[in-house]
Amino acid sequence: PLSAAEATQALNKEREFFRLRDMDLGSYDFQTLLVDPPRAGLDEHSLSLAQRFDEVLYISCNPAKLEQDLTQLSTHKVAAAAMFDQFPWTQ
Repeated sequence: PLSAAEATQALNKEREFFRLRDMDLGSYDFQTLLVDPPRAGLDEHSLSLAQRFDEVLYISCNPAKLEQDLTQLSTHKVAAAAMFDQFPWTQ
């Protein structure tokens, strides 16, 4: 897997990656982006990258940062949302 910064660099053709050497990213028609950012939310470059996709699936463990990122992603609308307790046995 690539970090958000690496994925942005690869998709923008800013840098070549050894693990992607046999892939022609330009031949893919990426339309959906899955993001699972840290509690700090998406960084500026990742938000900019996300705006280029038709759909963004966003997994968040920080509702406040999710709200902040969604404000920045005003190019998209929320079609559905769900809440899950990923750690049901903790207090």
